[in-house]
Amino acid sequence: MQNYKTIGNLKVAEQLADFIDKEVIPGIDISADEFWRGFESILEDCSPANKALLEKRQALQSLIDDHNKEFPNQSIEQYKSFLTEIGYLLPDPAPFNVTTEGVDPEVATVAGPQLVVPINNARYAINAANARWGSLYDAAYGTDVISEDDGAHRKGPYNPVRGNKVISFARQWLDTIAPLANGSHQQAAAYQLSDDTLTVKLLDGKFTELQNQQQLIGYSGDKDKPDSILIGHHGLHVELQFDPEHPIGRTDPTGMKDILVESALSTIMDCEDSVAAVDAEDKTLVYRNWLGLMKGTLDTQVQKGQRTITRRLNPDRRFKNLQGVEFSIKGRSLMFIRNVGLLMDTDAILYQQKPIPEGIMDAVITSLIAKHDLNGNSPFKNSEYGSIYIVKPKMHGPEEVAFSNTLFTKVEALLKLNENTIKMGIMDEERRTSVNLSACIAAAKHRVAFINTGFLDRTGDEIHTSMHLGPFALKSDLKAMPWIGAYEKDNVTRGLMAGLSGKAQIGKGMWPVPDNMADMMQTKIQHPQAGANTAWVPSPTAATLHALHYHQVDVFECQRNLSDEQTTHVNEILTVPLMTNRDALDAQSIQQEIDNNVQGILGYVVRWVNQGIGCSKVPDIHNVGLMEDRATLRISSQHIANWLLHGIVTEQQVMSSLERMAQLVDEQNQGDADYIPMCPELSKSIAFDAAKALIFQGTTQPSGYTEPLLHAMRRKMKAQPNQQ
Repeated sequence: MQNYKTIGNLKVAEQLADFIDKEVIPGIDISADEFWRGFESILEDCSPANKALLEKRQALQSLIDDHNKEFPNQSIEQYKSFLTEIGYLLPDPAPFNVTTEGVDPEVATVAGPQLVVPINNARYAINAANARWGSLYDAAYGTDVISEDDGAHRKGPYNPVRGNKVISFARQWLDTIAPLANGSHQQAAAYQLSDDTLTVKLLDGKFTELQNQQQLIGYSGDKDKPDSILIGHHGLHVELQFDPEHPIGRTDPTGMKDILVESALSTIMDCEDSVAAVDAEDKTLVYRNWLGLMKGTLDTQVQKGQRTITRRLNPDRRFKNLQGVEFSIKGRSLMFIRNVGLLMDTDAILYQQKPIPEGIMDAVITSLIAKHDLNGNSPFKNSEYGSIYIVKPKMHGPEEVAFSNTLFTKVEALLKLNENTIKMGIMDEERRTSVNLSACIAAAKHRVAFINTGFLDRTGDEIHTSMHLGPFALKSDLKAMPWIGAYEKDNVTRGLMAGLSGKAQIGKGMWPVPDNMADMMQTKIQHPQAGANTAWVPSPTAATLHALHYHQVDVFECQRNLSDEQTTHVNEILTVPLMTNRDALDAQSIQQEIDNNVQGILGYVVRWVNQGIGCSKVPDIHNVGLMEDRATLRISSQHIANWLLHGIVTEQQVMSSLERMAQLVDEQNQGDADYIPMCPELSKSIAFDAAKALIFQGTTQPSGYTEPLLHAMRRKMKAQPNQQ
């Protein structure tokens, strides 16, 4: 039973109230009384609008459902006319440019990878923040970007055959990042600094220099025998590290022991899709970790063999320029915080005896905590420009963006911040936002610092919005159909039309297979080539490797080349990716699709409900590890719900698959000591019930979201006596 403190007209869960009053408020120029009175005022002003926007979502969806049932074969022009008539599709605003100011270079003027991590996991959060720099040698040695052919196996003790391949791989990249006037870094025998030059002695005794000496930024140690040399390229840095006594440096004629790559320029600390936070206890942990990041105090214990290591945030990296003047470069990613969307209420705080919108609570409390960074209450700076970066997910159209903009303005007033201190990230992951993206950006044009596509949530919303129009194509076919390419291209086009280049991030989605880095290196270069100045990666190692793409591609040059593109793609985006030939779908294909979807749902849900794990590498039906969060769950559950609705499969077929896949998922998790199996008594498994509900109630869930059912089932699980 939750205990509350009464504060004005609020009832605040004791642990949350104590955390804010005793841990957050000290060091901030606002009293607890001011804060709680201001919070109550924001709730009074904004809660009714939040509710009205959710009601409008549902009203529009009902109109679309009725229309699609009546006109399943409508033309695109008829469909657009209808969507315009009901206020779903809006006219584009007059041409405009965003006026966002105070945006840090990591967001505005330098292109590079972005991590997204669950903030309730302190180890993940610290690792992500510290992923600003990564070892290229480690990233290559430990992944499949280096083949294991010819004795280059990676398991077991250090393999010098593999090590030599890694060094060759890294030197090839140096030829791209910092080309020499003559020869290659592969032939380097020594690196020597003078007052204004980096000279490279080659193995044949000849000397050469960098093609562009302006790339030489600085060094550490003694200039005559540097510990490291810092190179700049496309706004990013790489650090050549030297130590002739190091096990790797001893084998290298130059004494080079490693190459550090500036990697994850920014990280989204996530309160949303990758987090299972269902009550005051969970939310307090989320906020406490964010406070630790903003004050620089977060740490975690990690077991390495027989040793216990304490991990903390990395300090800045210190260097000297060629004249001996010291300077530093940030040692940590710039941190965004992703709040939850508009949908869910939380009983962590009650206003007039009712749960409050969780998104309002997130905006107020995460901004309050971020004041510690702005006030200098940390040995580190997150934003050098004095900004707070909040990603706002799952907004449906410009009205909801305008609401969030108003909310942020009220939070700034409460916290005595300058207007537009809070920068907004707009996730372009809902259909009503995609088709009205210019208007969405315009609704926050003074504070927008980020737009981003998210294929999985966007697909889940696509299915739910058009649920009654017909059966959708196979999941594997959806990404190859015209609508998704148009959506991805339109996001960049509209971002550039709004003047985001040099002022904000235009981002792309996640690489979902963390163990397949060779494939990522072949594929993910498409994101910077498309004009996106950031893209999501699943791990610090992936960030280090993906960073190389931003040395291959000058993203801002790509954006300049694309800036005259004014063609938008609403017709293609509104072309629903339905099954084109239902009769060609055989029984085996149907069974494979159902089993794949069901196994993915169960593999994710059982950890979410039973263990409170909101994001993890979940083995698929073929035991390939995939990064799963609520977005992947949304598409899988909506896809089966759609096929059930249109008679592609039966409830009995789905139940049979659920029962078989539950056994498989239990087997796949046998190595997890904390895992709670679903079998043999499926009727007693709350997680199994959750998976069933997500599928069989999928057509009635708001926008196809999974949160309402997951939260209810997780709270039920936490209430079990053996969970206390």
